[in-house]
Amino acid sequence: MKREELLNYLDGLMTPGKFRDYCPNGLQVEGRSEITRLVAGVTASQALLDAAVERHADAILVHHGYFWKGEDGRITGIRRQRLATLLTHDINLLAYHLPLDAHPELGNNAQLASRLGWLPEGRFGEQDIAWLGILAEPCDLTALVARVAGVLGRVPMAIGAGNRPIHRIAWCSGGAQGYFEQAIALGVDAFMSGEISEQTVHLARESGVAYIAAGHHATERYGVEALAGHLAQRFDISCEFVDIANPV
Repeated sequence: MKREELLNYLDGLMTPGKFRDYCPNGLQVEGRSEITRLVAGVTASQALLDAAVERHADAILVHHGYFWKGEDGRITGIRRQRLATLLTHDINLLAYHLPLDAHPELGNNAQLASRLGWLPEGRFGEQDIAWLGILAEPCDLTALVARVAGVLGRVPMAIGAGNRPIHRIAWCSGGAQGYFEQAIALGVDAFMSGEISEQTVHLARESGVAYIAAGHHATERYGVEALAGHLAQRFDISCEFVDIANPV
């Protein structure tokens, strides 16, 4: 299919114009105009680029792309090598950041709820990025952590008493520990994100609300994987999700 056809569809699906983001969404690096093979991954690391080259991909689709606000814009070192790989092999780079966190079906938070058996009831936080809901089957914190570990394939860090009953839960993929206080105010029993900060521990201890840090990468694998699967079903192109291991 033509690159512009794919871009028009993705922009219509992801609605990037609705978000105030920290990077450009959509096409970040232009490659060949015809796309028949697409590789998807969480981050446009050199390892993912190399995997795309090995697979003769025409495009790479990621959650974490390039050109973040405030970063050094000089094309040197690692940045030069990454861009050289894309340009040498004429590969398109497409990235959707906040739009992929927020999408109601294919997004990271929607996919977490689906895989973990949580029932969404609402949203909160800046641009309604964070989600709020209940567990399909209430349990204690120890059982919830075991469930998260089994689904995500990574043992999370949990702050809180293991026997604390959990029914109402809030969550936001990636580095969203800044929403913890809002989640506490909403009356949840636990909040899950990808990362944790020093002050997060004290908030959890003093509020009695459990905090689960399940991994930035681990909580953001499923959105881009679901989006790639959606594209493969809708269009006559090959879409492969490549999971580059990341312990964070």
